[in-house]
Amino acid sequence: MKESTALAERTAKAKKSASTAPPKDSGEYARKWPIGAEVMPGDGVHFRVWAPKSKKVRIELSPSADLKDARTFDLSPEKNGYFSGPAKEAGLGMYYRFRLDHGSFPDPASRFQPEGPHGPSQIIDSTKFPWTDQQWKGPPTESLVIYELHIGTYTREGTYAAAAEHLQELAELGVNLIEVMPVAEFPGRFGWGYDGVNLFAPTRLYGRPDDFRAFVDRAHRLGIGVILDVVYNHLGPDGNYLREFADHYFTDRHKNEWGQAINFDDRDSGPVREFFAANAAYWIDEFHLDGLRLDATQQIFDCSEEHILSVISKSVRKAAGGRRTYLVAENEVQETRLVRPIDKGGYGLDALWNDDFHHSARVALTGRREAYYSDYKGSPQEFISAIKRGFLYQGQWYSWQKKPRGTPATGLTPGHFVHFLENHDQVANSLHGLRVWQLSSPGKFRAMTALLLLGPETPMLFQGQEFAASSPFIYFADHHPELARLVAVGRKEFLRQFRSVACPEAEPHLADPGSDQSFLRSKLNHAEREKNSQIYQMHRDLLRMRREDPVFSKAHSGAVDGAVLAPEAFVLRFFGDKGDDRLLLVNLGADLKLSPAPEPLLAPPENASWTMKWHSESTCYGGCGMGPLQTDDQWELPGQAAVVLEPGLQR
Repeated sequence: MKESTALAERTAKAKKSASTAPPKDSGEYARKWPIGAEVMPGDGVHFRVWAPKSKKVRIELSPSADLKDARTFDLSPEKNGYFSGPAKEAGLGMYYRFRLDHGSFPDPASRFQPEGPHGPSQIIDSTKFPWTDQQWKGPPTESLVIYELHIGTYTREGTYAAAAEHLQELAELGVNLIEVMPVAEFPGRFGWGYDGVNLFAPTRLYGRPDDFRAFVDRAHRLGIGVILDVVYNHLGPDGNYLREFADHYFTDRHKNEWGQAINFDDRDSGPVREFFAANAAYWIDEFHLDGLRLDATQQIFDCSEEHILSVISKSVRKAAGGRRTYLVAENEVQETRLVRPIDKGGYGLDALWNDDFHHSARVALTGRREAYYSDYKGSPQEFISAIKRGFLYQGQWYSWQKKPRGTPATGLTPGHFVHFLENHDQVANSLHGLRVWQLSSPGKFRAMTALLLLGPETPMLFQGQEFAASSPFIYFADHHPELARLVAVGRKEFLRQFRSVACPEAEPHLADPGSDQSFLRSKLNHAEREKNSQIYQMHRDLLRMRREDPVFSKAHSGAVDGAVLAPEAFVLRFFGDKGDDRLLLVNLGADLKLSPAPEPLLAPPENASWTMKWHSESTCYGGCGMGPLQTDDQWELPGQAAVVLEPGLQR
């Protein structure tokens, strides 16, 4: 009772301390965002920062990055630790820092850090970019095909501009939503981006902010939406200056895997909540992004009356101004309330990554059941259950973690789940960072790709998966020597949960995250699109079928059933509106003869017979060909293959 009362008081104080509208400076200028540097109409720049640790805040301003001969301007104190004010002499492209009582630091809401997180902030005017996407309404959320990419390794150049050159190819493949791995500024020459420290500043490593805008603008012209992976569960250890401005950006009230938890529900959490809600809206508004992928939401702790994820959801929808937006979360504990409506106690997100599907698929493809794959068999029943019900674990005991896992998914649709065979984490969480096609047989890989791309859930491909990229994806991060040593040790310890990696002979093969080669080896070679054209063609054909077939294109409605046919074989039946059902038969084992075949889902529609529409053993995909599936007295399913049937001539 005492804790409950204290929480209520903290929540009330947090709400009171957060700004409820863009603040004004003596009635002269109404800000768009609560913090940062904003170019004012006419002349000058308006600055605002939350710095309760300092009694006085000044702006150091200079046309040069070294801030030599910088001029200084006082900001006026507000209530609750904010300081704000205009600097008429400031202008576009100038460099600045905030001078506090104990030192000078870059802006916590800097829009660009041209010399990295330790350098000065630069004044950016987002209104100058010539957008051409005025007619863009947002991605078609009911028929998404997601493509995850890392700007730094997607091309040899590793820039927004270079990545934009491949957007046409992705559109032709059938992708309509790109998920960009984090771009918030981080230290060093390369990294995954999950140690970002300047959350409003696109990293200088990939180009300038307008280069990112140009990437999004071109994607929209081609009919592709873009969402950004954001990290709201922690900040990186190097270049994070938030504590210099305020003690209460972080809290010890909750235990976080990656350091101190962000303060969403403790003392003075109001400005912190405002910071993150504004950041989410900022990406949607100023970069025309179509949504966010929220990293590791199980490490976002909030006991407030309204959870910060709900606040972020509302903030994103409002910033979109009527455009369709898409919010997808990674949530290791599989809390389905994240995607339930806000008015029913949920957080209002759109989808969740389904690790269960991936883990089961990985076991089926590789036969390995180590570490967090231990609780999966890769069996037909698991795939049928994942297709019909989303998460496999919805509250049952999970032996790997020695506790129950997941929550009920009752009432959710296939569109609430994102399925994948690869993502950045799962490729890298192995000894060599190999792609799944390299760890499986060609036949199984083709069959599982068919299940992924024709299934009713939203499919996601990881960069290069569509053409069987041979480049690994390794964990890489460029840090100063001491931190780099700690990161390397931590990475080794993490991977030792896999028994095969923990063995002595694997030790010399563990990649050093700080090595240039770990980064350079992870870059895609797009010439492999032609070299592996058969696999690429299969992905194109399957995505075209998903998009154009009258039954598969509506499978997201959930009108799908399935049955186990053998220990490694199963059937999915997709129900059409007019008896035009489709069958997807998947056999991950040896050749299978079904005689008899007492399974109702195999029965053709009345007065029709099944005909073959597609199969994964086509020679144009590198397969071995396939004979008739049905004879007078039995079905013959080829081993390690997938087959699609549709109703044919009436009998």
